[in-house]
Amino acid sequence: MGLNIGSGLTFTSGISLTLPPTAPGAPTIGTATATSATTATVTFTAPASNGGATITSYTATSNPSGITGTLNQAGSGTITVSGLSDNTSYTFTVTATNSAGTSSPSASSNSITTPSIVPIRKAIFGYGTTTGTNALSITNLVSDTGVVGNDVTGVGATRYGLAAAGYGGDKAIFGYGQGPAPTYTFYSLTNKVSNTGVVATDTTGVGTARYNLGASGYGGDKAIFGFGQNNVGTNLSITNLVNNTGVVATDTAEVGTAREGVAAAIYGSSGQAIFGYGRTGVNQSITNLVSNTGVVATDTAGVGQPRRDLGAAGYGTDKAIFGYGFFSSALSITNLVSNTGVVANDTTGVGTGRQGLAAATYSTDKAIFGYGTTGSVTAITNLVSNTGVVANDTTGVGTARFALAASSYSA
Repeated sequence: MGLNIGSGLTFTSGISLTLPPTAPGAPTIGTATATSATTATVTFTAPASNGGATITSYTATSNPSGITGTLNQAGSGTITVSGLSDNTSYTFTVTATNSAGTSSPSASSNSITTPSIVPIRKAIFGYGTTTGTNALSITNLVSDTGVVGNDVTGVGATRYGLAAAGYGGDKAIFGYGQGPAPTYTFYSLTNKVSNTGVVATDTTGVGTARYNLGASGYGGDKAIFGFGQNNVGTNLSITNLVNNTGVVATDTAEVGTAREGVAAAIYGSSGQAIFGYGRTGVNQSITNLVSNTGVVATDTAGVGQPRRDLGAAGYGTDKAIFGYGFFSSALSITNLVSNTGVVANDTTGVGTGRQGLAAATYSTDKAIFGYGTTGSVTAITNLVSNTGVVANDTTGVGTARFALAASSYSA
């Protein structure tokens, strides 16, 4: 049926008019999360209205600096924003785009602060034993290219089976361990290392004296000692936190399987740590994650060869590697740890299988394993690339020994 309006125009009922598309509605903001010193993720929910045309992309924009990240899809999701500055607070908004244009911004996200990047340029190996009955206090500095220096006569009590970790952003600390025959004294003392690699005299320790423990940095500028065995042969699961001035706290009763011969390393974008492997009487492959506030989690069923007396270090700025150790013989396998703390299957190692070695990060994103025993003590080292690839043996420098410790420090 038509309707004639005097001018001669006729309108016919049933005709639908298609309006041109408009820009979408604003997305709903979700959660922003710092994933490294220079990256963050931002979640969002798609708007109720797409403006009459399929949404093709979403863009997250930082405040400050206006740094953007884009996700090409129609529905809700997560956007990665790269190129942020370390140690900086950010909020984010998200916009949606279709063929007609770009929406108004969402509400602002929660505020996040990216972690600090602390250049780790050098490392230090220290203490140890050549026989299992004597003890040393020598150290060997490692350059920012992974070159090991000659012996430096150490200070403090000679001992082995100790642990070491970075603290304060640029310093290191050696702690605990066992002295030589005939007394085999167990220690809880520590020795601080300056940001130029100078080892200080003994500091009276706090907490249970023990050896064959692990240590790692955490939280960006603090450290944690954990696990080990005391002087009556009891395996422990206690930890001792170290603040950013190198002060060691009293024992914290922890969770997880008490054991000795563990290794530990820092991983993740915000300074988490991981203890792994060790022995309870039988060799283990369990791990315990440590939050960036120093809280140790319950056991995680491990992956790879159970073993003890291995080494561990961070690499690639946010990942870690466990390597070498002993099961029924000395091993050269490694296990990579992702930036979320997931341990990978065994990787056939490179270089001489050995136990009682140590490991540390150097040159910001690489690692080094060093020393240890195959039955005969060694001074060999193996460099680890920033992708976790272990290199062949490098003829070591300094006194061959095992049951030593290592840590990164900055200059």
